[in-house]
Amino acid sequence: MEKDHNTFEFIVEEEQKGTRLDVVLSLIIEEVSRSHIQKLIDIGRVEVNGAIAGSKKYKVKTGDTIKITIPEPVHLNVIPEDIPIDIVYEDEDVLVVNKPKGMVVHPAAGNYTGTLVNAILYHCRSLSSINGVIRPGIVHRIDKDTSGLLMIAKNDAAHRSLAEQLAAHSITRAYRAIVYHNFQQDEGTVNAPIGRDPKNRMKMAVTQLNSKVAVTHYKVLQRFGSFTYIEARLETGRTHQIRVHMNHINHPLLGDAVYGPKKMILGVETQMLHAKLLGFHHPKTGKYMEFESPLPQEFINVIKKLGGTINE
Repeated sequence: MEKDHNTFEFIVEEEQKGTRLDVVLSLIIEEVSRSHIQKLIDIGRVEVNGAIAGSKKYKVKTGDTIKITIPEPVHLNVIPEDIPIDIVYEDEDVLVVNKPKGMVVHPAAGNYTGTLVNAILYHCRSLSSINGVIRPGIVHRIDKDTSGLLMIAKNDAAHRSLAEQLAAHSITRAYRAIVYHNFQQDEGTVNAPIGRDPKNRMKMAVTQLNSKVAVTHYKVLQRFGSFTYIEARLETGRTHQIRVHMNHINHPLLGDAVYGPKKMILGVETQMLHAKLLGFHHPKTGKYMEFESPLPQEFINVIKKLGGTINE
Protein backbone atom coordinates (compact mmCIF):
# COMPACT_ATOMS: atom_id res chain seq x y z
CA MET A 1 0.00 0.00 0.00
CA GLU A 2 1.55 3.26 -1.06
CA LYS A 3 0.85 6.95 -1.01
CA ASP A 4 1.57 8.71 -4.28
CA HIS A 5 1.28 12.44 -3.67
CA ASN A 6 -2.42 12.72 -2.74
CA THR A 7 -3.42 9.17 -3.64
CA PHE A 8 -4.21 6.75 -0.82
CA GLU A 9 -5.00 3.05 -1.00
CA PHE A 10 -6.22 0.74 1.74
CA ILE A 11 -8.02 -2.56 2.29
CA VAL A 12 -11.35 -2.67 4.14
CA GLU A 13 -11.12 -4.41 7.51
CA GLU A 14 -13.68 -6.79 8.99
CA GLU A 15 -15.15 -4.24 11.39
CA GLN A 16 -15.73 -1.74 8.56
CA LYS A 17 -17.82 -4.06 6.38
CA GLY A 18 -21.38 -2.94 5.66
CA THR A 19 -20.52 0.74 6.12
CA ARG A 20 -21.21 3.27 3.37
CA LEU A 21 -18.20 4.15 1.26
CA ASP A 22 -18.39 7.89 2.01
CA VAL A 23 -18.74 7.22 5.74
CA VAL A 24 -15.68 4.95 5.87
CA LEU A 25 -13.58 7.51 4.01
CA SER A 26 -14.76 10.42 6.19
CA LEU A 27 -13.88 8.50 9.35
CA ILE A 28 -10.36 7.77 8.13
CA ILE A 29 -9.58 11.09 6.43
CA GLU A 30 -10.63 13.36 9.26
CA GLU A 31 -9.60 16.69 7.76
CA VAL A 32 -11.61 16.24 4.59
CA SER A 33 -15.33 16.85 5.01
CA ARG A 34 -17.83 14.12 4.15
CA SER A 35 -19.49 16.37 1.59
CA HIS A 36 -16.15 16.85 -0.17
CA ILE A 37 -15.53 13.10 -0.16
CA GLN A 38 -18.95 12.64 -1.74
CA LYS A 39 -17.95 15.09 -4.50
CA LEU A 40 -14.72 13.16 -5.08
CA ILE A 41 -16.76 9.97 -5.45
CA ASP A 42 -19.12 11.71 -7.88
CA ILE A 43 -16.27 12.90 -10.14
CA GLY A 44 -14.55 9.51 -10.23
CA ARG A 45 -11.71 10.14 -7.79
CA VAL A 46 -12.52 7.01 -5.76
CA GLU A 47 -12.00 3.43 -6.93
CA VAL A 48 -13.21 0.16 -5.44
CA ASN A 49 -11.28 -2.94 -6.48
CA GLY A 50 -9.81 -1.13 -9.49
CA ALA A 51 -13.09 0.25 -10.83
CA ILE A 52 -14.47 3.76 -10.37
CA ALA A 53 -16.92 3.78 -7.46
CA GLY A 54 -20.47 3.95 -8.72
CA SER A 55 -22.12 5.38 -5.62
CA LYS A 56 -21.30 6.98 -2.31
CA LYS A 57 -23.90 4.66 -0.79
CA TYR A 58 -21.95 1.52 -1.71
CA LYS A 59 -21.63 -0.74 1.35
CA VAL A 60 -18.00 -1.79 1.60
CA LYS A 61 -17.02 -5.45 1.98
CA THR A 62 -14.15 -7.02 3.89
CA GLY A 63 -11.11 -7.14 1.63
CA ASP A 64 -12.28 -4.39 -0.74
CA THR A 65 -9.37 -2.30 -2.02
CA ILE A 66 -10.30 1.39 -1.82
CA LYS A 67 -8.27 4.03 -3.62
CA ILE A 68 -8.89 7.75 -3.35
CA THR A 69 -7.12 10.66 -5.02
CA ILE A 70 -7.40 13.98 -3.22
CA PRO A 71 -6.54 17.12 -5.23
CA GLU A 72 -3.85 19.44 -3.91
CA PRO A 73 -5.34 22.07 -1.58
CA VAL A 74 -6.11 25.37 -3.22
CA HIS A 75 -3.53 27.97 -2.22
CA LEU A 76 -5.71 30.92 -1.48
CA ASN A 77 -5.90 33.82 0.91
CA VAL A 78 -8.00 32.49 3.77
CA ILE A 79 -11.02 34.71 4.39
CA PRO A 80 -11.54 36.09 7.91
CA GLU A 81 -14.92 35.07 9.31
CA ASP A 82 -16.87 36.46 12.24
CA ILE A 83 -17.02 33.19 14.19
CA PRO A 84 -17.15 33.36 18.00
CA ILE A 85 -14.02 32.00 19.68
CA ASP A 86 -13.34 31.34 23.35
CA ILE A 87 -10.23 33.40 24.13
CA VAL A 88 -8.46 32.27 27.31
CA TYR A 89 -5.48 34.65 27.09
CA GLU A 90 -4.19 37.27 24.66
CA ASP A 91 -1.35 39.75 24.37
CA GLU A 92 0.66 41.20 21.47
CA ASP A 93 2.61 37.95 20.97
CA VAL A 94 0.38 34.99 21.74
CA LEU A 95 -3.23 33.94 21.81
CA VAL A 96 -4.60 30.97 23.76
CA VAL A 97 -8.01 29.71 22.67
CA ASN A 98 -10.38 26.98 23.81
CA LYS A 99 -11.37 25.12 20.62
CA PRO A 100 -14.77 23.40 20.59
CA LYS A 101 -15.20 19.84 19.41
CA GLY A 102 -16.16 19.68 15.73
CA MET A 103 -14.10 22.70 14.59
CA VAL A 104 -11.22 22.11 12.16
CA VAL A 105 -8.06 24.02 13.13
CA HIS A 106 -6.93 25.16 9.67
CA PRO A 107 -8.32 25.01 6.13
CA ALA A 108 -7.89 21.81 4.11
CA ALA A 109 -9.59 20.15 1.15
CA GLY A 110 -13.34 20.54 1.61
CA ASN A 111 -12.93 22.76 4.69
CA TYR A 112 -11.91 26.21 3.48
CA THR A 113 -14.33 28.07 5.75
CA GLY A 114 -15.56 27.74 9.30
CA THR A 115 -12.13 26.82 10.68
CA LEU A 116 -10.33 28.20 13.71
CA VAL A 117 -7.93 30.02 11.38
CA ASN A 118 -10.86 31.80 9.68
CA ALA A 119 -12.06 32.88 13.12
CA ILE A 120 -8.72 34.12 14.50
CA LEU A 121 -7.94 36.02 11.29
CA TYR A 122 -11.12 38.01 11.90
CA HIS A 123 -10.15 38.61 15.51
CA CYS A 124 -6.45 39.43 15.02
CA ARG A 125 -4.87 42.02 12.74
CA SER A 126 -1.73 39.95 12.30
CA LEU A 127 -0.49 36.40 12.82
CA SER A 128 2.83 34.66 12.22
CA SER A 129 3.48 33.81 8.58
CA ILE A 130 5.86 30.87 9.10
CA ASN A 131 3.25 28.24 8.22
CA GLY A 132 1.95 30.16 5.19
CA VAL A 133 -1.48 31.52 4.26
CA ILE A 134 -3.33 28.28 5.01
CA ARG A 135 -2.04 27.94 8.60
CA PRO A 136 -1.11 31.44 9.84
CA GLY A 137 -0.19 31.47 13.51
CA ILE A 138 -0.67 27.72 13.96
CA VAL A 139 2.19 26.27 16.01
CA HIS A 140 0.48 22.99 16.91
CA ARG A 141 -2.99 21.58 16.40
CA ILE A 142 -5.55 19.21 17.86
CA ASP A 143 -7.96 16.96 15.98
CA LYS A 144 -11.28 18.25 14.71
CA ASP A 145 -13.18 16.17 17.26
CA THR A 146 -10.87 16.98 20.17
CA SER A 147 -11.76 20.01 22.27
CA GLY A 148 -9.50 22.21 24.33
CA LEU A 149 -6.54 24.56 24.46
CA LEU A 150 -4.38 25.75 21.57
CA MET A 151 -1.69 28.44 21.45
CA ILE A 152 -1.50 30.78 18.46
CA ALA A 153 1.56 32.86 17.49
CA LYS A 154 0.83 36.46 16.51
CA ASN A 155 4.27 37.11 15.00
CA ASP A 156 7.19 35.12 13.61
CA ALA A 157 9.44 35.61 16.65
CA ALA A 158 6.75 34.18 18.93
CA HIS A 159 6.20 31.31 16.51
CA ARG A 160 9.89 30.39 16.49
CA SER A 161 10.06 30.46 20.28
CA LEU A 162 6.98 28.27 20.77
CA ALA A 163 8.11 25.85 18.04
CA GLU A 164 11.51 25.51 19.74
CA GLN A 165 9.78 24.75 23.04
CA LEU A 166 7.70 22.06 21.35
CA ALA A 167 10.84 20.53 19.84
CA ALA A 168 12.53 20.56 23.26
CA HIS A 169 9.48 18.90 24.87
CA SER A 170 9.27 21.74 27.39
CA ILE A 171 5.62 22.64 26.77
CA THR A 172 3.06 21.19 29.19
CA ARG A 173 0.16 19.47 27.43
CA ALA A 174 -2.24 17.47 29.59
CA TYR A 175 -5.40 15.87 28.22
CA ARG A 176 -8.44 14.21 29.72
CA ALA A 177 -9.76 11.04 28.11
CA ILE A 178 -12.26 8.28 28.78
CA VAL A 179 -10.95 4.93 27.58
CA TYR A 180 -12.12 1.34 27.46
CA HIS A 181 -11.25 -1.23 30.16
CA ASN A 182 -9.68 -1.00 33.59
CA PHE A 183 -5.96 -0.47 34.21
CA GLN A 184 -3.94 -2.75 36.45
CA GLN A 185 -1.63 0.11 37.39
CA ASP A 186 -2.42 3.70 38.44
CA GLU A 187 0.00 5.32 36.00
CA GLY A 188 2.44 4.47 33.27
CA THR A 189 4.23 5.51 30.09
CA VAL A 190 3.77 4.42 26.50
CA ASN A 191 7.05 4.78 24.59
CA ALA A 192 6.30 3.48 21.11
CA PRO A 193 7.16 5.05 17.70
CA ILE A 194 4.31 6.28 15.52
CA GLY A 195 4.13 6.44 11.73
CA ARG A 196 1.71 5.73 8.90
CA ASP A 197 -0.07 2.41 9.33
CA PRO A 198 1.56 0.04 6.78
CA LYS A 199 -1.81 -1.69 6.31
CA ASN A 200 -3.89 1.47 6.02
CA ARG A 201 -2.06 4.59 4.87
CA MET A 202 -4.88 6.85 6.06
CA LYS A 203 -4.31 5.90 9.70
CA MET A 204 -1.40 6.20 12.11
CA ALA A 205 0.01 3.22 14.00
CA VAL A 206 2.76 2.05 16.30
CA THR A 207 5.35 0.88 13.78
CA GLN A 208 9.09 0.73 13.19
CA LEU A 209 8.68 1.76 9.53
CA ASN A 210 9.27 5.46 8.76
CA SER A 211 8.17 6.38 12.27
CA LYS A 212 9.11 8.95 14.89
CA VAL A 213 9.67 8.64 18.62
CA ALA A 214 6.41 9.07 20.55
CA VAL A 215 6.00 9.17 24.34
CA THR A 216 2.75 9.49 26.30
CA HIS A 217 2.47 9.48 30.10
CA TYR A 218 -0.89 8.52 31.62
CA LYS A 219 -2.49 8.51 35.06
CA VAL A 220 -5.77 6.99 36.24
CA LEU A 221 -8.21 9.57 37.63
CA GLN A 222 -11.36 7.46 38.09
CA ARG A 223 -12.21 3.81 37.44
CA PHE A 224 -15.62 2.67 36.21
CA GLY A 225 -15.00 -1.04 35.62
CA SER A 226 -15.46 -1.23 31.85
CA PHE A 227 -14.10 2.30 31.35
CA THR A 228 -11.43 4.51 32.93
CA TYR A 229 -11.10 8.28 33.14
CA ILE A 230 -7.44 9.25 32.66
CA GLU A 231 -5.03 12.12 32.28
CA ALA A 232 -2.60 11.80 29.36
CA ARG A 233 0.46 14.04 29.12
CA LEU A 234 2.33 14.43 25.86
CA GLU A 235 6.10 14.34 25.85
CA THR A 236 6.07 14.35 22.04
CA GLY A 237 3.30 15.49 19.70
CA ARG A 238 2.69 13.03 16.88
CA THR A 239 -0.49 12.91 14.81
CA HIS A 240 -3.25 11.12 16.77
CA GLN A 241 -0.66 10.22 19.41
CA ILE A 242 -2.93 9.65 22.42
CA ARG A 243 -5.52 7.81 20.33
CA VAL A 244 -2.90 5.52 18.77
CA HIS A 245 -1.01 4.87 22.01
CA MET A 246 -4.14 4.08 24.04
CA ASN A 247 -5.35 1.68 21.36
CA HIS A 248 -1.86 0.10 21.29
CA ILE A 249 -2.13 -0.83 24.98
CA ASN A 250 -5.72 -2.08 24.55
CA HIS A 251 -7.39 1.02 26.02
CA PRO A 252 -8.91 2.77 22.96
CA LEU A 253 -10.76 6.02 23.50
CA LEU A 254 -14.50 5.87 24.00
CA GLY A 255 -16.17 7.12 20.81
CA ASP A 256 -13.09 6.77 18.58
CA ALA A 257 -14.47 4.97 15.54
CA VAL A 258 -11.12 5.03 13.72
CA TYR A 259 -8.89 3.42 16.35
CA GLY A 260 -11.47 1.83 18.64
CA PRO A 261 -14.76 -0.10 18.51
CA LYS A 262 -17.15 1.16 15.83
CA LYS A 263 -20.31 0.68 17.89
CA MET A 264 -21.72 3.83 19.53
CA ILE A 265 -21.97 3.47 23.33
CA LEU A 266 -23.45 5.84 25.96
CA GLY A 267 -24.59 8.17 23.19
CA VAL A 268 -20.97 9.14 22.38
CA GLU A 269 -20.33 9.73 18.68
CA THR A 270 -16.74 11.08 18.68
CA GLN A 271 -13.62 10.43 20.73
CA MET A 272 -13.67 11.51 24.35
CA LEU A 273 -10.50 13.60 24.35
CA HIS A 274 -10.05 17.10 25.76
CA ALA A 275 -6.89 19.27 25.85
CA LYS A 276 -7.33 20.52 29.43
CA LEU A 277 -3.94 21.98 30.41
CA LEU A 278 -1.44 24.02 28.39
CA GLY A 279 1.74 25.58 29.73
CA PHE A 280 4.66 27.34 28.03
CA HIS A 281 7.29 30.04 28.53
CA HIS A 282 6.19 33.36 27.12
CA PRO A 283 8.18 33.97 23.91
CA LYS A 284 9.13 37.51 24.92
CA THR A 285 9.34 37.59 28.73
CA GLY A 286 10.38 33.98 29.32
CA LYS A 287 7.82 33.73 32.15
CA TYR A 288 6.12 30.33 32.50
CA MET A 289 2.37 30.56 31.89
CA GLU A 290 -0.20 27.82 32.40
CA PHE A 291 -3.86 27.66 31.42
CA GLU A 292 -6.73 25.28 32.09
CA SER A 293 -9.93 24.55 30.18
CA PRO A 294 -13.04 23.28 31.99
CA LEU A 295 -14.38 19.86 31.05
CA PRO A 296 -16.95 20.00 28.23
CA GLN A 297 -20.50 19.16 29.20
CA GLU A 298 -20.30 15.95 27.15
CA PHE A 299 -17.49 14.69 29.40
CA ILE A 300 -19.44 15.58 32.53
CA ASN A 301 -22.54 13.78 31.25
CA VAL A 302 -20.63 10.58 30.44
CA ILE A 303 -18.77 10.55 33.77
CA LYS A 304 -22.09 10.92 35.60
CA LYS A 305 -23.63 8.11 33.51
CA LEU A 306 -20.74 5.89 34.53
CA GLY A 307 -21.31 6.71 38.20
CA GLY A 308 -18.31 8.98 38.59
CA THR A 309 -17.92 12.35 40.29
CA ILE A 310 -16.81 15.70 38.91
CA ASN A 311 -14.10 17.11 41.17
CA GLU A 312 -12.09 19.39 38.90
